[in-house]
Amino acid sequence: MDHVKQKLIEVGRPKAELLKRLIREKGDAVIQNVTLEQVISGMKGMVALLTDTSKLDPAEGIRFRGYSIPELREKLPKLHEGGEPLPEGLFYLMLVGEIPSETDVDFISKEWSRRAQGIPQHAFDVINALPKSAHPMIQFNTAILAMSTQSHFRKAYMDGMDKKDYWDPMYEGVMDLISRLPVIAAYIYRRVYHDEKYISPDPNLDWAGNLAHMMGFESEEVKRLMRLYMVLHADHEGGNVSAHATHLVGTALSNPYYSFSAGMNGLAGPLHGMANQEVMHWLQRLIKDIGTETPTEEQIREYTLNTLEQGRVIPGYGHAVLRKTDPRFTEQLNFANKYIPDAPLIQLVRKIYEVVPGILEATGKVKNPYPNVDAISGSLLYSYGIKEFGIYTMLFGVSRALGVLTSLIWDRMYGLPLERPTSHTLDWFIEKTDFVE
Repeated sequence: MDHVKQKLIEVGRPKAELLKRLIREKGDAVIQNVTLEQVISGMKGMVALLTDTSKLDPAEGIRFRGYSIPELREKLPKLHEGGEPLPEGLFYLMLVGEIPSETDVDFISKEWSRRAQGIPQHAFDVINALPKSAHPMIQFNTAILAMSTQSHFRKAYMDGMDKKDYWDPMYEGVMDLISRLPVIAAYIYRRVYHDEKYISPDPNLDWAGNLAHMMGFESEEVKRLMRLYMVLHADHEGGNVSAHATHLVGTALSNPYYSFSAGMNGLAGPLHGMANQEVMHWLQRLIKDIGTETPTEEQIREYTLNTLEQGRVIPGYGHAVLRKTDPRFTEQLNFANKYIPDAPLIQLVRKIYEVVPGILEATGKVKNPYPNVDAISGSLLYSYGIKEFGIYTMLFGVSRALGVLTSLIWDRMYGLPLERPTSHTLDWFIEKTDFVE
């Protein structure tokens, strides 16, 4: 048994017993009152999930196992002094709740490199059977499902293992799946945008650095960017669409491939992970309509007001939970200001940030007028030469695997049951609220 799995047992089993005792002794405690509006408006703000890996505070932003993003950049192991934290370290933190040692990170990096070699050929075959014009997310998700033929969890379940041990094959499947996602993503990228000129993995590189290498970017700058990107997009508590969909399907005891595929179908929506592409299309239209890559703040103001007057939103601005600038936006902007401050798109994003929040706030209709992670992520990738918008959501998906699949392991460690909320007709809601038609 590897030492990470042993550590997970030491941490996980006592917490699983604590959860059982909590339910037994406090199961009837009222923890929240729920309004009609919360139910009908997408359950916003309702406490309905147990997720340990991260927590999103409306005023403070995201924390991973209690650590803010600036703290992660300081404390997680890095390849180089002053560089970006390794995603392997964030995975370990979310899995066991402790900052990893360099030995822990090195083990996970080597383990993922080893497991990445086991992708079945039919996963590539099903990708190749799709037209190149199919969106990368279609190809990505198809390959994820194709790899489920190697599911440890399904085999263990069919063999009749004790349910208290379900976490073990889930862990093995998650380790396999995460290890292979960069290979699949890079394969799709090279297939669609680079004439099927594929690049083999380098077993000596870290997980994110290898992704950059297989995509065709050998500079340390792009590898550094990819490490940051993979860390910042890894998790966002349990209620977002990709996390909740992964969890929901997992409660049916579906294997990690089925569960993660469900999450990726959700991520592909324009109100979730596809939003980064929406931002880039809006920026393109802005540049084309104004006629310059360097518009003035007044020109941006007029264009923003015109967009709103047409009944459209400003993509990349606003958030269902946050009520401040997304720390993930801030960290990416800090990265850009440090390394590529003069890149045209970065300068444009910076100007938009100065103008748009004030306009949105003045409407009185927007609870959060500030930028989210998508307001800059595409521009940062584009400025480093990754200019194909269609790949952006897939890269988001590779990163998001770290958090949602870690949570899936914990779902089985805790023995969480099938998720099955009840529903009612409109007549029931009218009756319950004494509404007069």
